[in-house]
Amino acid sequence: MQCHYSDHFVLPLPEGHRFPMRKYRDLHDALAVALPQARFVEAPSASPGELALAHTPSYVDAVLHGHLSAAQQREIGFPWSPQMAERSRRSVGATIAAARAALHEGVSANLAGGTHHASTDAGSGFCVFNDVAVAARLMQAEWHRHHRRLLRVAVIDLDVHQGNGTAAILADDPTVWTLSLHGQHNFPFRKVASDDDVALPDGCGDADYLAALDAALDRLWTAHADGLPGLAFYNAGADVHEGDRLGRLKLTADGVAERDRRVYAALRQRGIPVAICMGGGYGIDLAQTVAVQRRTLELAWEDWHARGALRAPT
Repeated sequence: MQCHYSDHFVLPLPEGHRFPMRKYRDLHDALAVALPQARFVEAPSASPGELALAHTPSYVDAVLHGHLSAAQQREIGFPWSPQMAERSRRSVGATIAAARAALHEGVSANLAGGTHHASTDAGSGFCVFNDVAVAARLMQAEWHRHHRRLLRVAVIDLDVHQGNGTAAILADDPTVWTLSLHGQHNFPFRKVASDDDVALPDGCGDADYLAALDAALDRLWTAHADGLPGLAFYNAGADVHEGDRLGRLKLTADGVAERDRRVYAALRQRGIPVAICMGGGYGIDLAQTVAVQRRTLELAWEDWHARGALRAPT
């Protein structure tokens, strides 16, 4: 299984900034110990043309060349710097690379990504470019060029925050199904309708969450009775965990792991490749966040092996 990373592009954030930048390096280090057989691949930098598949050229130019206004930077939550621009390009590049690998191998991951608040011409909520929207459209274009067929895509966004940017970019696109399971009263406070939005109350625990997930996955398959998606993007946010500072839900570590198992199993049973993004995670104890994310990827590794066993000759 390929794991794509760009954690050495660190933003020069001011002291006390609430974004836990070091979680990416901590996750990479933890996985190097837990999954030494995985292939760790440095993320490429997404090109301006690739970014323009989901963003306006003027916004792409403003990010890449430092023309963002002070208001735009405040909405994103990061001050502009060359490192900010390059890290944002690499985050998208990692999801593109993970999607390509998933189409060949069944499962692959971006050790960051899931920047689902970025919309066509603006960033928001620590999200500069929308990696999943860019990668989905690029994979569809490449698939059509090589196979002369439509590639349907499903976005399964289980970050605790609603995927408003992804929903806005892909609105009215019948080739991409967007599902968001999120906290009802959490950011963003103005939601943008996905194909299926499931708003959960504060304090939602394992049992209610998993029941809502099962029902949402059933609706996804019903909506695709005439043809399943050929690729899924899974935003596996760790911020649903009970120890998250910003999450407001109450999933245990075991509950988050069971969430991941159910998503992986549902996709594997239907032969749908999956590219995983890590999404949010803001633990009071950052080690807890990293442990939850590590388990998500350990389960992905198990799923990758299970898919290989299904393909192996008997």
